[in-house]
Amino acid sequence: MKHFLRMFIQVCLYFYCKFLWRCLKFVVRKLTGRCELQRICYNTKPGAARTMKIEASLKGSKSKRLQTSVSVHPDAIEKTIDDIMELKKINPDINPQLGVSLQACLLQIVGYRNLVVEVEKLRREPYDSENPQHEEMLLKLWKCLKPNSPLKARISKQWCEIGFQGDDPKTDFRGMGLLGLYNLVYFAEWDTEVAQQVLSDSLQPKYREVSKKELSYSFAIVGINITDLAYNLLVSGALKTHFYNVAPEAPTLTHFQQTFCYLMHEFHKFWVEEDPLDIMEFNRVREKFHKRILKQLQNPEMALCPHFAASESLINM
Repeated sequence: MKHFLRMFIQVCLYFYCKFLWRCLKFVVRKLTGRCELQRICYNTKPGAARTMKIEASLKGSKSKRLQTSVSVHPDAIEKTIDDIMELKKINPDINPQLGVSLQACLLQIVGYRNLVVEVEKLRREPYDSENPQHEEMLLKLWKCLKPNSPLKARISKQWCEIGFQGDDPKTDFRGMGLLGLYNLVYFAEWDTEVAQQVLSDSLQPKYREVSKKELSYSFAIVGINITDLAYNLLVSGALKTHFYNVAPEAPTLTHFQQTFCYLMHEFHKFWVEEDPLDIMEFNRVREKFHKRILKQLQNPEMALCPHFAASESLINM
């Protein structure tokens, strides 16, 4: 009975607060002459703060047309903006900047949803040793990380030198599918100096004076694990803060891979700072690192990769 009463009270409070919120929005519109979308665009600077407010406003609208506007095809965004302006009775000639601002926000919102779909598709695609493209990417990973050490055979213990568990890396990609390979190759190809340094550090064990235990880890396996971390940040929506601040339009797979590079580099530094007893503490260190990233992403102005920030491109949107 107590449980039922508690649930009943919570439901009543929900509808009461929702009713009050709609009344408040109505009063504010009458006083300011502007709808909620206008107030957000005019009072909030471009970036995650604005886009996330616009997204919440559209999703929370009582209009189905507004609710579905966050999931339209990218080619339909301009038409969707016209529909929103018409529905809200906003004259585009008097408010020309509003359409530009809404379009920028919708490009980011729709782009993020599409990025989740694209990343999920890669994650679900298994590594196929019979696929020439998959094999080519795997060999490229070796060449980028070990340019001066030719691979003697496709099936070889040499793979352990870059952090795989056995003589055939394909078995290590089961958890993250092709997504893990895509990220590792991107890191090795486009951030080569950092990737090679992280690999070198991971192969050179540091010893404690007392315990004499190694602090090394398997580079490739950790890369696949950090891919999982990045994937979960993306799917949970936590990366919206970052992507809405760095992508002036739709966030792409490249943005996701750049974020992976950042996370790999930062995790390596974090691992060294944490000074774990041994590799058995990996899950503890990873979880602590995950919580730190989540905390950073709670800041609406956060950009995990400052050198990829698009603040200049966002100024006039």
